[in-house]
Amino acid sequence: MLKNLLGPEIEEVIKEKDYIGLKEAISVWEPPEVTDLLLSLPEEDQPILFRLLSRQKAADVFTLLHAEQQEQLLKNLTNDHIRTLLDELDPDDRTRLFEELPAQITQQLMTLLSPEDLREARKLLGYPEDSIGRLMTPDFVAIRPEWEVSRALDHIRKYGRDAETINVIYVVDNKGKLIDDLRLRTLILAHPGKTVDSVMDHHFVALSAYDDQEVAARAMQNYDRVALPVTDSEGVLLGIVTVDDIIDVIEEEATEDMHKIGGLEAIDTPYLTTPFPMLVKKRARWLVVLFLGEMLTAAAMGYFEKEIARAVVLALFVPLIISSGGNSGSQAATLIIRAMAVGEIALRDWWRVMHREIFSGLALGAILGSIGFLRIAIWQKLFDLYGVHWLLVAETVALALVGVVMWGTLSGSMLPFILRRLGADPAASSAPFVATLVDVTGLLIYFTVAGFILSGSLL
Repeated sequence: MLKNLLGPEIEEVIKEKDYIGLKEAISVWEPPEVTDLLLSLPEEDQPILFRLLSRQKAADVFTLLHAEQQEQLLKNLTNDHIRTLLDELDPDDRTRLFEELPAQITQQLMTLLSPEDLREARKLLGYPEDSIGRLMTPDFVAIRPEWEVSRALDHIRKYGRDAETINVIYVVDNKGKLIDDLRLRTLILAHPGKTVDSVMDHHFVALSAYDDQEVAARAMQNYDRVALPVTDSEGVLLGIVTVDDIIDVIEEEATEDMHKIGGLEAIDTPYLTTPFPMLVKKRARWLVVLFLGEMLTAAAMGYFEKEIARAVVLALFVPLIISSGGNSGSQAATLIIRAMAVGEIALRDWWRVMHREIFSGLALGAILGSIGFLRIAIWQKLFDLYGVHWLLVAETVALALVGVVMWGTLSGSMLPFILRRLGADPAASSAPFVATLVDVTGLLIYFTVAGFILSGSLL
């Protein structure tokens, strides 16, 4: 009866306190569907719905919420419900929750953990922020090389239920050192009487607990794995990182890079829940820097005031020149930043990139310069706008466009390398920053070219 109810209808069910019917209705829903329903309800009704979920489904739904939504929900749950929820969460999800919440709330929640979970949480939180150690879970299945396959499968049946994944089984020696990983398929298809060692190939990929999370994302992509083992400096297996956690990392890193490329500081909270002062602060800093940079453009215009006064026609093409340089620079910066992010290029490739971008800038500048030349010629023919020296003006604009676009592509492509070399995030060489830089230098190139070509005529 209640199976196909929508959010507003379920609100009515909650008001009527038909909790038994509601619990039965949502028991067949998938976690993402329940999450959408939960967020569609008024804030005061969300805890009621959440408490009706089974333990496992409640944990699954909770992990799909953003940090701010999780914090708000926790405020409306009793300690018993929170204790049950924390106990059901996977260690890596619990660690992520703790690091996202304010320190005071985290300390309160940790008092609700069992002694074993508390030791585990403190260990994971002891790793550096954004390290793989914070991301890993200690719930995995490990077997020994001297075991027969039949014994290994019995072990998996016994302990696999509590593991994060059993797609990959890890082989360790008597000291816990990782010596191989095996796909479950390999064990299932092997003869039960064979030893585990006989089906091993001793080829595996492992991560360090202190590596950055981006290392795990690249390794997962390169080796096409759903899980990767995490070891200490001695090679002892500490935990595993699974693909669902890596997807979250990739999404966060991509969002951060997009924000920086767009000319603002990274915002790690949903747009609609970000406090207004924070939203303004994150955007204002870069805008102020870019505004101060554009003041140099005004200064450059003032420096060439006499040239502009003597040849007013030059001012008509200033927006055309600086926008072309800024756009070409932004294109180049975006290409290189993305290529760096996915590992297509490294610092050592700077010379190859420079070589390609010089010729790319020359070709692109020639295309835009030709269009600019034709535009001036056509307008002169139709409207006689540029006087007797229109051909010199057209040549000035065309050559300036070649120079400005080539400089824009070169600047945009090299800035990410410079920032990476200095240890900064290449994404900080955002498109607006490159455009501002090229605006100033573009004016210098434009009026320098004009000085050579128009000297003795308009200047």
